[in-house]
Amino acid sequence: MSKSITVGIDVGSHLIKVMVAEHVKERDKKSSRIIGTGKAEAKGIKNGYINDKEEVARAIMKAVREAEHRSGIKIRQATLAIGGISLESRQSRGTSIISRADNEVTALDVQNAIKESEQSLKLLNKHVIESIPYFYKLDGKDLYGKPEGLRGVKLEVFTLFITCVNQHLEALVDSVTNAGIDVVDVIAAPLASSVAVVSNQQKMAGCILVDIGAETTSLAVFEDGDIIAVKVLPIGGMDITKDLALGLKINLSDAEKIKKGEITGDFSQRDIEDIIEARVTEIFELIQEFLKRLKKDGRLAGGAIIIGGATNNEMTERISRNILNLPITMAGAIGSGVLKDPAWYVVYGLCMSGKYVQGGNDYSNPFTKIIKSIGDLFKNIGKQLMP
Repeated sequence: MSKSITVGIDVGSHLIKVMVAEHVKERDKKSSRIIGTGKAEAKGIKNGYINDKEEVARAIMKAVREAEHRSGIKIRQATLAIGGISLESRQSRGTSIISRADNEVTALDVQNAIKESEQSLKLLNKHVIESIPYFYKLDGKDLYGKPEGLRGVKLEVFTLFITCVNQHLEALVDSVTNAGIDVVDVIAAPLASSVAVVSNQQKMAGCILVDIGAETTSLAVFEDGDIIAVKVLPIGGMDITKDLALGLKINLSDAEKIKKGEITGDFSQRDIEDIIEARVTEIFELIQEFLKRLKKDGRLAGGAIIIGGATNNEMTERISRNILNLPITMAGAIGSGVLKDPAWYVVYGLCMSGKYVQGGNDYSNPFTKIIKSIGDLFKNIGKQLMP
């Protein structure tokens, strides 16, 4: 029997969450369980952007210490989620001439084509978080599978690049490092949460994951099992709370409780619903515009999977179905304890897909087609932690 540990850190706009998971392999059986969590109020952050690295580092340390106490594990390394409105994806095409004399395609030929496609994007002040090749052509013919081992002259690779602003990534990593934690990997937040709630069947059929957070709404579109687009919208559940506060002339605390259905106050249910419906409609109209630009509106058989703090009501399901014209799945609790709360799905996905930081010689990452391009920023932080 072998045991391995993964640690995930999700630095959100309102909460910083840390999770420690244990993975056990005994003969042909594998099992995973959460052995510790920690959280702290996030300060110095807005829309995922870090304004005060020292303040964020202190909050991370607080969440880490709580997770250490509960798990009995000393945390030195972790996989980190990155989100925020600067997170986006772009597609590009690159080519390479097969380098071997016998014309057999190698991994180097694929990497050269991906590199050319990245250079053609001319990304200014952007850092590539993940490079995902999703389609290939060899000598002008479509390939349905990996090109390595085939023979040809010219290889074309179509790649999805997930990017964020350089400054944002550096500030995020600096804050975690200042908290005494080394970053072993970085995963886009929408991809991490998809591990928790999106099935392989839905990804193969084509689907969109909608995660409505406090200040942003994260989108991840899948087709034929691959991620094909990522987008973060600058609108979320807090906008609904503010609308209620302004419309009903009440404080934000009461508005939040009314949004969650915890209190009704002396206001008519119709007035409350009208205010919430207006903002939820805006959110899904923006999502529909995004799908139209991708030419995927009404064409994702796996439907829309919706999670987030502002989604636990029938109104969201009705509005999303009418606007998106797709099957709608309101993702419920995926487990007990913290996994009853969608706010923990990102950090859970990090633990399920992140690199082992204690024990184990390898790891199973659901995004095996991803080619990392973190570069010099992470050249010294990829080493595994010795048990």
